[in-house]
Amino acid sequence: MAIIRFDPYRTWENISKKMNDFTSQFEQGFNVEYGSFSPRVDIKEDEQNIMIEAELPGIKKEDVKITINEENVLTIRGEKKREEKIEEKQEDKCYIRVERNFGSFTRSFMLPENINKESVQAKYDNGVLYLNLQKKEPEKTKEFNVEIS
Repeated sequence: MAIIRFDPYRTWENISKKMNDFTSQFEQGFNVEYGSFSPRVDIKEDEQNIMIEAELPGIKKEDVKITINEENVLTIRGEKKREEKIEEKQEDKCYIRVERNFGSFTRSFMLPENINKESVQAKYDNGVLYLNLQKKEPEKTKEFNVEIS
């Protein structure tokens, strides 16, 4: 006969680990996507900057809007327009395959507290949006002397 050891706390340990993994994802910020398509984004960082590159093929610079609100949420909005209008009665043309997406989009990202909102730089080149967000110097903590009586 085999002896099987039962550890009732082992299951709780696994659940606790999964909950910690789940909640740590919220600390990394969030990403919200709305619209009929979602542009792909690369985010990188060095000691002074956070750089965001968003692919926006076929979108004019005038059709893109970038905002940062008081809660440090960076939002990129835009609209990809179809060049030719699809009308119901086009007897000389019919689409065999349609794979490209058109319409409006919204991408939002939670920024860290140490971003200088006034120094954000944006450049649009050949269908790619480049954002450069400078980091602020960390605020020095104030130190108070406490007298011992």
